Amino acid sequence: MPFLPVGGQAVIEGVMMRSPSRMAVAVRRADGSIGMMEKPFTSLTRRVRWLGVPVVRGAISLFETLFLGITALNYSADEAAKEEAGAAPTRRAVQGFTQVLTAVLALGLGILLFVVLPARLTAWLGVHRRVAFGLVDGFFRLLAFMAYLLLISQWKEMARVLGYHGAEHKAIHALEGRAPLTPESVQTFSRFHPRCGTSFLFLVVVVSIVAFTFIGRPRGVGDHLLRVACMPLVVGVAFEFIRLSGKYVDRPLVRALIWPGIQFQRLTTREPNLDMCAIAIAALERVRSDETVVALETAGDRARAEVAFIQ
Repeated sequence: MPFLPVGGQAVIEGVMMRSPSRMAVAVRRADGSIGMMEKPFTSLTRRVRWLGVPVVRGAISLFETLFLGITALNYSADEAAKEEAGAAPTRRAVQGFTQVLTAVLALGLGILLFVVLPARLTAWLGVHRRVAFGLVDGFFRLLAFMAYLLLISQWKEMARVLGYHGAEHKAIHALEGRAPLTPESVQTFSRFHPRCGTSFLFLVVVVSIVAFTFIGRPRGVGDHLLRVACMPLVVGVAFEFIRLSGKYVDRPLVRALIWPGIQFQRLTTREPNLDMCAIAIAALERVRSDETVVALETAGDRARAEVAFIQ
C-alpha cells in the first residue's frame, strides 16, 4: 500500500486527523463515550492545479490547516460545553465568536512578537549592518519562539492536550509503519514526528532569518508590512523542507537537519496513556478510506504527487 499523507492536531480531550480528502475529530466525553465529527475536505492544491506547485502549496496548506484546526477546536469545545451547561445554543454562539476573536488577536500578537518586536529590539541595540541585523533579529525571534513553547509546556491545563498531541504522532507512526492500530501497538511508537507543526514553526523561524536578512533593516511601517507580506513565501519554503524530511527521514543528513525541531517537540508533546491512543486511532480510522484512492492514483502513474500535511 502506498504512503497515505495524514496529519493531525490535538484538541480538547481529543484528536483531529486529516487525509487528502477527509477530516475527522474524535473526543472523549465525560461519560466515557467517543464523540465523532467527520466531513469531506479536499485541498485547493488538488482542485486547482497551479496552486499545487512547490512553495505555493505550502502557503495554501497552512491556511487550510488553520481553518480545519479552528473547526476541530470548536467541535471539541462544544462537546465540553455540553457536559458543563447542557449545550445552550446561545452560549455556543458566544463561544464561537470568542474563539474567532481570539484567533484574530493571536494573529496580531504573533506579528507583533515575531516580526515587529525583534526588529525594534535589534534597532534599539544599534545594529545596522544587513547581515548582523538579520542574525540578531533572528536570534530574538528564536528566543520568542522558545519562550512561547516553554510557556505552553508549563501550563498545567495544557498537559492533557499535549498528551493527545503525542498520541496523534504515535498513531501516524503506526500507520506509516503498517503496524496494528491498537492502543498497545500505537503506544510503542515515538511521540516525536518529523512532520510535526512544532518542527514546521521552527523551520519558519530559520527561513525567516534568511528572508528578512535580504529585505534588510525595516525603517518604517511599510518595511514591516513587506516582512509580513513575505511570510507566505517563508511558510512555503519551510513546508517543502518538512515535506521532504518526512519522505527522506532515514537519510543521515536529513535526520541531522530535523534534529533541532524534534527536540522542541519535547515541549509540545507528552507521553499519552492508552485511552488517548484509542482516541487518536478512532479519528485515524475515519480517514483511512483514502488509502484506496491513493493506491489507484499510484497504479495510474499520476504525475502530480500528494501534498504531505503539517501535523
